[in-house]
Amino acid sequence: MGTTVPGPDGKPRCRWCAAAPEFFAYHDGEWGFPVGDDRRLFEKLCLEGFQSGLSWRTILAKRENFRAAFKDFDFDKIARFTQRDVERLLKDEGIVRHRGKIEAVLNNAKRAKEMVKAEGSLAAFLWRYEPDPKTLGKPQSASTSPESVALSKELKKRGWKFVGPTTVYAFMQAMGLINDHVEDCAMRAKAEKARKGFKRPAR
Repeated sequence: MGTTVPGPDGKPRCRWCAAAPEFFAYHDGEWGFPVGDDRRLFEKLCLEGFQSGLSWRTILAKRENFRAAFKDFDFDKIARFTQRDVERLLKDEGIVRHRGKIEAVLNNAKRAKEMVKAEGSLAAFLWRYEPDPKTLGKPQSASTSPESVALSKELKKRGWKFVGPTTVYAFMQAMGLINDHVEDCAMRAKAEKARKGFKRPAR
């Protein structure tokens, strides 16, 4: 069993793309490419929390519904949500209706606002935990790292919820803090080029 599958253009892609047709666009356009936008970083942390115990395919299929339900993951707006909003979201069939995970998003929105005040931006804080690529093992061979453990611990200390080390590692893979495309994947070099040209947020 190889580590790649042919993409729509015949070039190799990470094997996990084969799990669903919609994965190719997500893999080629987003996964592993660096992100410095606070809203997108917050969205991904929330969606990784929702994925806990589920498949990414389920979450990706509902992503637009999540965006509509959570005001495009504008954490300033979500921080103003009330218990009435929780009840409304629990009736929304377009998202994952899990009270704990919904309440975690509301809680984390407040924590995100605190972080922006303390650190300048979410991006500035989160990118501090970018691992040195030399310390990483073979692509897609790990589900946590010392950095994801440290980041998870710090987020929990600051009151965030649904941010375990595995959730945080998946977030780091997706948001380009790590280039975890396998060696033969056609997107690995593109992701690496994007990471090289990416201006790390001011610390």
